[in-house]
Amino acid sequence: MPEGKLRVLVVDDDPDLLDLVERSLSAYGFEVETHLSALGVSTRIQQSVPDVVLIDVNFPSLKGDKVVSLARAQAPAGTTFILYSASDESRLRVLASSSGADGYLSKSVQGAELAQKIESFRHKPRPTPVPLV
Repeated sequence: MPEGKLRVLVVDDDPDLLDLVERSLSAYGFEVETHLSALGVSTRIQQSVPDVVLIDVNFPSLKGDKVVSLARAQAPAGTTFILYSASDESRLRVLASSSGADGYLSKSVQGAELAQKIESFRHKPRPTPVPLV
């Protein structure tokens, strides 16, 4: 990554997954921080100023798509939000579109593929949110 390390904030309530993703992305040159709750994400984004926020969809307290909607308003311009879940891909696509996320990835994507996909999101134009009907 020529401009320096890409800063990624990974938000999930599964500590084992956070550890796995952190180790995996760090091995590919990313600067990774983790957050174990849907609560406080906006504050964490303001403090750490990540380039990318990789966020789980299924939290007991607040769903990831709602967190994206709330955090997007507080995040610096240019922050990329990616929903990250084991949910069905068609459901993820709808949630990403309706929440204002820049995209989505399946939790089955790991290692080099995850690193490449996150990097590719940084070069995509931001989609226009589509309201749920």
